[in-house]
Amino acid sequence: MADEAGPGRTRAKAGKAPAKPARPSARNGGGARRDQEVLDAATKVFHTRGYADASVQHIADELGILKGSLYHYIDSKEDLLFRLLDEAHDEVDAVLAEVQAVPDLAPLDRLHLYVTRQVDYTSRNLAKMAIYYHDVNQLSEGRLKELLRKRRQHEQFVAGLIEEAQARGEVDASVDSHLATNYLFGSMIWVYRWYKPGGKLKPAQVSTSCADFVINGLTGPR
Repeated sequence: MADEAGPGRTRAKAGKAPAKPARPSARNGGGARRDQEVLDAATKVFHTRGYADASVQHIADELGILKGSLYHYIDSKEDLLFRLLDEAHDEVDAVLAEVQAVPDLAPLDRLHLYVTRQVDYTSRNLAKMAIYYHDVNQLSEGRLKELLRKRRQHEQFVAGLIEEAQARGEVDASVDSHLATNYLFGSMIWVYRWYKPGGKLKPAQVSTSCADFVINGLTGPR
């Protein structure tokens, strides 16, 4: 489904990353709390219907407002997707920063901590992370490039830790760090597809098990 644009608005040209949509001000009936309500409604609708089949009308219905009123907050449906994905990325970036800030950790211990915390976050925010991973390609070219550029920081961090562990003799030197990084993210990302909250497995169990699996795959059981 083509992206829906608000009255009198045009879509940004592909290939050029537009500025992040401005947050609504209190003057136009917005504010941080209402803005978050809009994003939460978009998350629910995109997750249950799928981004392609969701409409601005569906999101307005979820909020209990007129479709025209929603355009006080957005220019298009894609604005909501981009803001939602950008918010999710800010939160996973915060996890990365926390792991980087922990002092005196060996590379594999830091990697174990990173996987544990990222998987724990995913398992507690399944709807948001399902959209983050599944619908990113729905963004226009410029916005997609911007988000993928940010994601590469995580890939570089993980590959760097694997290479540090290789320098310490803890991971075999023949392991391709970038290939191993892809395997690692495959294990982490897929959690959003199969994990069911409220079941026997709790987020802490899933995150620790995934981290153990990743490290054992690099070194064998320690």
